Amino acid sequence: MTTAPLLVLCALGPEVWALRGGDWRGAPGGSPVLVRTGVGRRRAGLAVRRLLGSAPTGYGAVVVAGFGAALGPGVLPGDVVAADGVRDAEGHLYPLDSGAELGRALKERGLTVHTGVHHTADHVVRGLERRALHLQGALAVDMEAAAVLAALREVRSTLPTAVLRVVVDTPEHELLRPGTLPAGVRAWRTLRATVPALVDWYRQERAPGSADLNHPTSSTLPQEAS
Repeated sequence: MTTAPLLVLCALGPEVWALRGGDWRGAPGGSPVLVRTGVGRRRAGLAVRRLLGSAPTGYGAVVVAGFGAALGPGVLPGDVVAADGVRDAEGHLYPLDSGAELGRALKERGLTVHTGVHHTADHVVRGLERRALHLQGALAVDMEAAAVLAALREVRSTLPTAVLRVVVDTPEHELLRPGTLPAGVRAWRTLRATVPALVDWYRQERAPGSADLNHPTSSTLPQEAS
């Protein structure tokens, strides 16, 4: 039996590029499978169902990672928000056990980390809407994570899952559209710097006592999909 690799889902190409260049040495299962899902809930959900819905999984855990926006004060550009839950626009909450452990791993790597709820919106959130979501308990907003978790609940509910966002824009400095997010050089570098912590988290998930999953000897799944 072999340890299956980590599946990492990103919305944007620059997020994939940042993570691909990180230090993945020692990752259980070897190099991760990095997939660009595209922006938005529909694309993210379809990607998960396509990758995992029709065959035995070849992955040991799933990470949703990329850039995001802060919803309130105290979270600055370049900070990381590790999710302990993700809420969608309809109010459904998907709890995550991984938030605390991933947060510790990120802090041990010298990163500034906040742990809390992410909100997945179906549009770019600005102004007063950000404040309203913050008052409802969310720390960061994205456009994909809840759809990934909903699809995983349907097709692979037992896979360990983690979600993190590196903050690019804040209520004080809003960006114009999702495609401008990778322009934050500091956030791009921080996203790359999260890789050793992701390895640490996955290694903990695959510690003795966890059941390994068989990784298929041959697969038609791409290393990067669009």
